[in-house]
Amino acid sequence: MRLAGPENSVTAEPRARKYKCGLPQPCPEEHLAFRIVSGAANVIGPKICLEDKMLMSSVKDNVGRGLNIALVNGVSGELLEARAFDMWAGDVNDLLKFIRPLHEGTLVFVASYDDPATKMNEETRKLFSELGSRNAKELAFRDSWVFVGAKGVQNKSPFEQHVKNSKHTNKYEGWPEALEMEGCIPRRSMAG
Repeated sequence: MRLAGPENSVTAEPRARKYKCGLPQPCPEEHLAFRIVSGAANVIGPKICLEDKMLMSSVKDNVGRGLNIALVNGVSGELLEARAFDMWAGDVNDLLKFIRPLHEGTLVFVASYDDPATKMNEETRKLFSELGSRNAKELAFRDSWVFVGAKGVQNKSPFEQHVKNSKHTNKYEGWPEALEMEGCIPRRSMAG
């Protein structure tokens, strides 16, 4: 009589288990799991996932050329608002009206698609820098950029990636590679 079938054997371990938003391991308690993927060229739209909820994606039909931004309550992890801002032909004032009035502790998730920077002005770059961005000041035409920042952060965010648009290193004709970033963000405390 055989007791150990293949489903009980050590070799039948489940393949790498995936956690919230496809992370390879769970986040610690009081942390929010996220994954952000920038758009690929002007073909595949960006994605922003938080705590296993897709906040922005082509499937949800709420992404667009430019900057795709999800504002999240840093205490509860609830989505406050998600919008796309066309940084090629759009009005930068729409973006400024969106990010100027943020409340302390609001998390800001950003994924570029096609072109994140043509319409960026000094104030926009300064506001993103104040949210913790290191790269906002040098973003340029068709760069790939993913970023998570927060209103009221003291330091630069550890959650940022940037690839310059360069015809020598671009993965796609005219565009750099898409960026993918994942991690665990500490929830803001009520007192903070």
